[in-house]
Amino acid sequence: MRRRDPVKVIREAVAKTLVFYYPFAGRLRELAGRKLAVDCTGEGVLFVEADADVTLKDFGDALQPPFPCLEELLFDVPGSGEVLHSPLLLIQVTRLKCGGFIFSLRLNHTMSDAAGLVQFLTAVGEMARGAPAPSIQPVWQRELLNARNPPRVTCTHREYDQVADTKGTIVPLDDMAHRSFFFGPTEVAALRRLVPLHLRRSSTFELLAACLWRCRTVALRPDPEEEVRVICIVNARSKFNPPLPSGYYGNGFAFPVALTTAGKLCENPVGYAVELVKMAKAEVTEEYMRSVADLMVSRGRPHFTVVRSYLVSDLTHAGFGEVDFGWGKAVYGGAAKGGVGAIPGVASFFIPFNNTNGEQGIVVPVCLPAPAMDIFVKELQYMLKPPPVPAVAEHISATTSSKTFITSAL
Repeated sequence: MRRRDPVKVIREAVAKTLVFYYPFAGRLRELAGRKLAVDCTGEGVLFVEADADVTLKDFGDALQPPFPCLEELLFDVPGSGEVLHSPLLLIQVTRLKCGGFIFSLRLNHTMSDAAGLVQFLTAVGEMARGAPAPSIQPVWQRELLNARNPPRVTCTHREYDQVADTKGTIVPLDDMAHRSFFFGPTEVAALRRLVPLHLRRSSTFELLAACLWRCRTVALRPDPEEEVRVICIVNARSKFNPPLPSGYYGNGFAFPVALTTAGKLCENPVGYAVELVKMAKAEVTEEYMRSVADLMVSRGRPHFTVVRSYLVSDLTHAGFGEVDFGWGKAVYGGAAKGGVGAIPGVASFFIPFNNTNGEQGIVVPVCLPAPAMDIFVKELQYMLKPPPVPAVAEHISATTSSKTFITSAL
């Protein structure tokens, strides 16, 4: 594969994979009640070929968002970014002068979630390496998640609250700061020490979501009585009985929300936020998912509220870094932005990452107004500071002049 052109190999593999994933080659249209449907027109996807006069090393040692020159690495083809009547995938392969290449992709998210997209990309990799068909046969079957007839909303879905934006939630994009933060074993252990014993076994996602939500709220300084929320993306594929088929590549996740006032979140220890995150995740059941589908029909496909909301999505198990087009695994696989988008500052992705010391961990891109970012960094550093070292006091005996060392646990 070393001497083969990655552009040619991947373009041909995409074309072959679309035979099996033919809905991706179609276009979305809107039916009555704002219901979306795919016209399988066979118009294809957009594929951009590019060359860059740089090497991979020119991007630095730490390959993580924010990436420089992203607009050049994924060209926004004019007219291609609409939800309806536009290509559902935009792919660009950029050759580098070192012999490597960058694969970039933009997805119409109505088609697939992270698991579904990785399934498609894995199939592209298999076809690029000579397979006659994907190892996992794609399953369309969107009717598995259709609303009931008649629809009946049986659960509370605060993620779709209609909230008045009283103060303005985010400043203009040109005032935003974009940084990524690494959480390795040391950082995660520091967060575990902040929660009570009964929460020490919380997942890393729960700890990070709670910590970042609290730090972000402190940094943005909303009024203490205002409601703030963290929206957790939860994979619901296993919540169904039977579970969704392994080849299903549609959206199979929920948006459960943890909600409290800014004052309570900032005044309480971080364990308070961890409890809220755990309770929100536990809400996701098969009935919850059926209720969401019914809500979409009865309320005309509403968008989750972004007012004083923070959305967190765990990509550590998605498998973007495992995709192999024939040249081995990528040095980085994951979100390219993670915080800057149509609604800047609302979302963060948890991305698997190895730092320059070789530590395995998670990198989290965060986007905030520049003054708020300074506060966020200080608050996070305070939470991650090492525990105090036990003090050693020196006591000199008046009679023997010998030294006795007393350790005090502070």
